Amino acid sequence: MNMSPKEYQAYVQSKAKKSPIVKDTALAFVIGGAICVLGQAIQDGWAGTGLDKEAAGTATSCTLVLLSALLTGLNVYNKLARFGGAGTLVPITGFANSVVSPAIDFKSEGFITGMAAKMFTVAGPVIVFGTLASVIYGVILMLMG
Repeated sequence: MNMSPKEYQAYVQSKAKKSPIVKDTALAFVIGGAICVLGQAIQDGWAGTGLDKEAAGTATSCTLVLLSALLTGLNVYNKLARFGGAGTLVPITGFANSVVSPAIDFKSEGFITGMAAKMFTVAGPVIVFGTLASVIYGVILMLMG
């Protein structure tokens, strides 16, 4: 079978399963919103213990990272991600998941060469480029006064 690139692209398009974009978007909105509501409830709980707003925010972030890592280890977060799609990429929980998942996947290769070395394969570029962007923005702000 000899096809031109355009013919091959048309063939792939005809065989590709159509994405249910409205359903996927709605599920991402609901799941992402539910994670945010959970975060707000956790923050209100920490504030109810007497923490000020800043300390409650910090405790909330730590709690969400802990919950995300725990649920990733129990394979619950991945099931939720299959259902809710991009809604589970809410920054702090999605970041914790992106650190824990590779660590779990490569633990059979050993603690150093597997888990520790592969832990930041997904999150590493985010950290590097986030840090670089913040430095550039900081320099720009400093130069602008």
